[in-house]
Amino acid sequence: MATTRAALTTQACLRARPQLQDLRVNHRLELSQFDYELPPELIAQTPAPERTGSRLLHLDAAGALHDRQFTHLPELLKPNDLLVFNDTRVIKARLRGHKESGGKVEALIESITQPRVALAHVRASKSPRPGSVLIMAEAFNVKVLGRQGELFELEFPERVLDLLDRYGSTPLPPYITHAAQPQDEERYQTVYAREPGAVAAPTAGLHFDTAMLARLAAQGIGESFVTLHVGAGTFQPVRVENLDEHIMHSEHYSVSAQTLQQIRATRAAGGRVIAVGTTSVRALESAAQHAGQDSSAEVSPIEGDTRLFITPGYRFQIIDALITNFHLPQSTLLMLISALAGMDPIRRAYAHAIQSRYRFFSYGDAMFIETPQP
Repeated sequence: MATTRAALTTQACLRARPQLQDLRVNHRLELSQFDYELPPELIAQTPAPERTGSRLLHLDAAGALHDRQFTHLPELLKPNDLLVFNDTRVIKARLRGHKESGGKVEALIESITQPRVALAHVRASKSPRPGSVLIMAEAFNVKVLGRQGELFELEFPERVLDLLDRYGSTPLPPYITHAAQPQDEERYQTVYAREPGAVAAPTAGLHFDTAMLARLAAQGIGESFVTLHVGAGTFQPVRVENLDEHIMHSEHYSVSAQTLQQIRATRAAGGRVIAVGTTSVRALESAAQHAGQDSSAEVSPIEGDTRLFITPGYRFQIIDALITNFHLPQSTLLMLISALAGMDPIRRAYAHAIQSRYRFFSYGDAMFIETPQP
């Protein structure tokens, strides 16, 4: 898709902010630096009874840790702060079926490239060949057009989204052991989701309900939206020890002109830009990188595909704080929050969370991370 002109320039939308020392100057980042031991029983298998019922670990700008409840979040925000949410909507991306020969097949849609064509991860005893047919849900046939790396290009007889809505199931993360249930269709979706295309939820947003959003608005906290369609690649492990060799998965994002204008107004009013979830961070920072290549003085929407890999030493251009869940060991998301807060503070926070029995991952508890003081 063509990328529009952008103007997220330092003069227009960004506020100068202190920068942390670039950690790559003195040493190479290695995968083992982002490992930790997590007791399996701390992996949340179901959401809290209420969306706002989770705990909240606050890592403040001085590096201190505070145990709170998510309902305390409004007390940590100030008028003129801006919350930036990812409004992507999780699609029913998992399909089960069989080959014409009878062998079982499971497909997880990664992205929809045309109305009737999608790229998918396909699990089968033997990889299907180009030209072969897969019978899905005993309801329709899918033709295998070919492969793009680890992904299979599949042609559907109707619009992909329509068939997924009728026959697909919610694609829960691999660490959730139960099959998707009706409750998951609601709770593995944010209350503000509106742009279909994700195969994994932007999980920090799962903690917000409509009452919380109304309370924040009444307090003078702004809200804005970006879209980043989260792919299954978010769960893929990093397979190289030297992080300079890692190839980041691609995800499609868009940042509207309205959001860019709200960021500029927030800066002018002295407020903070607070990303709700690492996916919002990637969308905003990808937009900032793209805008650095465009000297336009007008504020225009930004859209494209991003492979932005944020690790310690990265220079953040937009965000001042982050609301996020707890992330997998050795994951790119753990590296992102370590870039924001510092590696040692995140290690301390995670050790504290484990000792204090916080619940981890998609259905787990949350963190509020403020950028360190200079």
